[in-house]
Amino acid sequence: MTSREDDSFLPEALRFRPTTPLVDIGANLTHESFQRDLGEVITRAKSANVTTLIVTGTDVSHAKQAVRMAQEFEGLYATAGVHPHDASGWDETIAQEMRALYHLPEVVAVGECGLDFNRNFSTPREQEHAFEAQLALAAESGLPLFLHERDAGSRMRDILRRWRDDISDAVIHCFTADQETLHGYLDLDLHIGLTGWICDERRGHHLRDMVRDIPLERLMVETDCPYLLPRNLPAKLKGRRHEPALLPWIVKEIARWHSVSETELGATTTRTAQRFFRIEADT
Repeated sequence: MTSREDDSFLPEALRFRPTTPLVDIGANLTHESFQRDLGEVITRAKSANVTTLIVTGTDVSHAKQAVRMAQEFEGLYATAGVHPHDASGWDETIAQEMRALYHLPEVVAVGECGLDFNRNFSTPREQEHAFEAQLALAAESGLPLFLHERDAGSRMRDILRRWRDDISDAVIHCFTADQETLHGYLDLDLHIGLTGWICDERRGHHLRDMVRDIPLERLMVETDCPYLLPRNLPAKLKGRRHEPALLPWIVKEIARWHSVSETELGATTTRTAQRFFRIEADT
């Protein structure tokens, strides 16, 4: 099956190349849907001037897979952490494996870690235990944090407030919460990652009203692919899989609601991501 026949082929109308290189800070390229055409996905991203991809590691296995991708493909980097859904499995063996990963040059952040009180696949107590253990590893390694939070903003802020002097930078990835939660994170000097959620008129409308509250130097952009396909695309895909080549459409929507040009938003978020992850974007 060729890329023109499968669900990942992008119609001509979706091929949008911005003038400034972009950094996708959250790409779940270890997802099984990318196994058949990972190389083509990365090529399409580069063609769309999405030159740097941070591949999310949500457990030991996926973090190691993300590292292998980063070793194989130029412009890819990895995070390494345990997602709150899997927090019940946290133990000292996992802690030691994570500690070893943080010594690798391909690993640029601790995470994805945090709290998710929406689904509670792990209990809140288990989540908090694993989260604080990973905050300790972030403090030890000096790496920034790639954070997940859903329906747990108050508790997340309480925990982060206690650790704030010990950790370096942190980003709340795929932010979808309310204004009070946003301002609480900004007061803690955190960064905010926005996704195609803002392109969804059904559930992302509130983000449009408060995106200007986020200082440009605290904002980063991401696809969170293969999830959250943007709803502002001018053409339909055969399937529903999202991919990094579509990041420019998210930038376009954020720029619209932030009342800045796409070029300014792209350039600023790229500089912020380079500084945050301590990398140089490939151009």
